[in-house]
Amino acid sequence: MSALLSGFHHVCLKTRDWNQTLRFYRDVLGCTEKIAWRAAPQRAIMLDTGGGNYVEVFEDLAYTPAPDGSIVHFALRTEKLDEVAARVRAFGAKITMEPKDVTIATTNGAGPVPIRIFFCTGPNGEVIEFFQNSLT
Repeated sequence: MSALLSGFHHVCLKTRDWNQTLRFYRDVLGCTEKIAWRAAPQRAIMLDTGGGNYVEVFEDLAYTPAPDGSIVHFALRTEKLDEVAARVRAFGAKITMEPKDVTIATTNGAGPVPIRIFFCTGPNGEVIEFFQNSLT
């Protein structure tokens, strides 16, 4: 069987303190801005950690982190999104967002970023996004 996945795409987290979060991931850890979209107070950004892997950050002024962390979901990269969705569905996992095409309208001059995604709930309650695109 050929590989359905080609690695992690991103880990997503929410923050109430946008500037502090960017200082940590960008200035301290050296991540670089790949794409950014939306405006305050609901900004979003993908920070490149290297090797085609990202930390995605969503600004949410009302967010209160869970006692055990603030990771919202993790995303797995695939070139066969619809095949993966069929397999997830056949397994019986709950698909919480059906596969769909989305274009991220960036705000940092990167231009529109077309993606295809879907979300499911994993067997332990984890939220998993499956992410297909060629630009990030």
